[in-house]
Amino acid sequence: MTSRVTPARPRTGRRPWRRTVVGVVVALVAALTPTALAPPAHAAPALLSQGRPATASSTEGAGFPASAAVDGNTGTRWSSAFSDPQWLQVDLGVQATLSQVTLVWEAAHARAFQIQTSDNGTTWTTVWSTTTGTGGTQTVPVTGSGRYVRMYGTTRATGYGYSLWEFQVYGESGGVVDPVEPTDPRNPNFGPNTFVFDPSTPTATIQGRLNTLFSQQETNQFGPQRYAVLFKPGTYTADVNLGFFTQVAGLGMSPDDVNLNGHVRVEAGWFGGNATQNFWRAAENLSVTLPAGVTVERWAVSQAAPYRRMHLRGAQNQIQLWNGGDGWSSGGLLADTRIDGLVVSGSQQQWYSRNSEFGNGWTGSVWNMVFQGVTGAPPPHFPNPSHTVIAQTPQIREKPFLYVDGTGEYRVFVPALRTNSTGTSWYGKTPAGSSISLSQFFVVRPGTSAATINAALAQGRHLLFTPGVHRVTEPIKVNRADTVILGLGLATIQTDNGAVGMRVADVDGVKVAGIMFEAGQTASPVLMEVGPPGSSADHSANPISLHDVFFRIGGPGVGRATTTLTVNSDDVIGDHMWLWRADHGDGVGWTVNTADTGLTVNGDDVTMYGLFVEHYQKYQTVWNGNGGRTYFYQNEMPYDPPNQAAWTNGAIRGYAAYKVADSVTSHQAWGLGSYCYFNVNPAVVADRAIEAPTNPNVRFTNMVTVSLGGVGTINRVVNNSGGTAYTANQVVYLTNYP
Repeated sequence: MTSRVTPARPRTGRRPWRRTVVGVVVALVAALTPTALAPPAHAAPALLSQGRPATASSTEGAGFPASAAVDGNTGTRWSSAFSDPQWLQVDLGVQATLSQVTLVWEAAHARAFQIQTSDNGTTWTTVWSTTTGTGGTQTVPVTGSGRYVRMYGTTRATGYGYSLWEFQVYGESGGVVDPVEPTDPRNPNFGPNTFVFDPSTPTATIQGRLNTLFSQQETNQFGPQRYAVLFKPGTYTADVNLGFFTQVAGLGMSPDDVNLNGHVRVEAGWFGGNATQNFWRAAENLSVTLPAGVTVERWAVSQAAPYRRMHLRGAQNQIQLWNGGDGWSSGGLLADTRIDGLVVSGSQQQWYSRNSEFGNGWTGSVWNMVFQGVTGAPPPHFPNPSHTVIAQTPQIREKPFLYVDGTGEYRVFVPALRTNSTGTSWYGKTPAGSSISLSQFFVVRPGTSAATINAALAQGRHLLFTPGVHRVTEPIKVNRADTVILGLGLATIQTDNGAVGMRVADVDGVKVAGIMFEAGQTASPVLMEVGPPGSSADHSANPISLHDVFFRIGGPGVGRATTTLTVNSDDVIGDHMWLWRADHGDGVGWTVNTADTGLTVNGDDVTMYGLFVEHYQKYQTVWNGNGGRTYFYQNEMPYDPPNQAAWTNGAIRGYAAYKVADSVTSHQAWGLGSYCYFNVNPAVVADRAIEAPTNPNVRFTNMVTVSLGGVGTINRVVNNSGGTAYTANQVVYLTNYP
């Protein structure tokens, strides 16, 4: 803040007449001097273009973006394709009066070009032109105004393209610069943590980058680093070993548009073969051909590690969902995926597979395996093997994804709503849905304020969050129907100063995908709210949907939130979510990372596919709306109640993992597992895992409770039904309630 100095008040009183006369004479003399007759002075023209959003007709490659010409660095440059015409433009953010443009050319310069201005980026006026460009550093005077300024080249001086070290626009502007940048859909700025490869990229370059990322991220589960590795359509040779907070994805319309000869794998060597902490990573929209002589791919993961819209080629191959001979795993998700061969679950404690195709089937079971809309699923049987099989998926929209079309434009595909579906949305068929140019998105990079994000939303923009931690001190407000919010590299929204991370209005068709919410040190009332309290609009024809949305309270440091996710709107679809109060890491403890409840559902007809909720201090999930459905539920109760008195709900010992309110008259859930591990005080007891009204329309199918290692007790499965899971009888099954 600039301090303001108040001028001294003039003294009052009578002055001698002599002083008055002298003052008048001096003033008259001054008025007649040449200086008084000179025109008023003007400020020197300002450099308006540096750091502003720049776009171009083309680039020679990823290393020569349009932004390099306005970054103030004469060691970086924009370079175009080798053809005419080409252009480079800069958005000054506000209307400006122009006086000068300086072009610092590389050897590949323009022989003939124009300087043009525009108020809207569409209609252009030429304010200077030449057909005898000399290259080097050219400073040209211009007279005109506009928000957008471009160099429009019509004749190259060499056989290469147009190449500028710097493009500098000078002038004067009197307005406030619009902070909402436009997005160039051909050359978007995804920030420094996104790596885009095309088939011309040397294999050694790709593998070197992958190796560097894995080395950094193999054990980095609580660091702020986030990465996305994207492959344009084509064929590659690569061994992708995914560490924490790394996403690998193809940029084709079909997974088969990108084929990796090699691996896309996750293993657990860093943790002695135990994959129960292999969280937070993703593989999407790729096909994989294993190396000759190799028949095993390994995806040894636990929560928040989707294998989505993938194709593992070769009927002779298998994918193992564990480390292959050592250690437990505790995942996970296969969705919209084609496995030509066999799926082997091994030590996986639980798993959810949806709308996928297993060419040679599935083998394996521990406690809770759920298959929905899967061709090649095993026959239904519960328990031992514990296979819950649901023939169809009643209503689903697959996760939106980024791709590059045949012209080189980045777009986001939004899959259509499907009803009563089986199998993938893409294998042997044309995906149904709509496509949105990335020009309609605001690309959010770390450091962007919530106010700027909300300004972009108010202008009708969708959001694409780049990899990183995005800190907000006020809610991101999603008020427009059909808004798409897509994250790359498990982009994370962290709430500071007790803020709510995101509020979605009670409108149709909002899609939130690939986003993680992180609680800050000051307790938030809720991290994400879908619909305000009292929401009642009918969204059945175009529901709000949440895809791969994850939440974390504690772990990197102290985090607190009363409730993690509240769903007030009707008809919402949840497609793979993990809500986690940390049981390990930093800032962890019963009175440290405090959080009452994971999920609260107040809306009617809400459906959850693949729901994971763990370690909250009261009810893990509270369902108040009617018509709710959950397909697969995985839960661990809090590890750390210090004693029974600290974890008691009136006369009830502990809190249920899944609470359906007494007022609810209809609810269904399939494949539920709840586990306890009261390692701080093994004498702690939870009276029940599920608490619900006794009503023929409130039904549960295939449930399991587990006392992990016999540490702690879950007395009953549902209400007063089912056996006791404790040291001498650690696993209890119940097939139906009521």
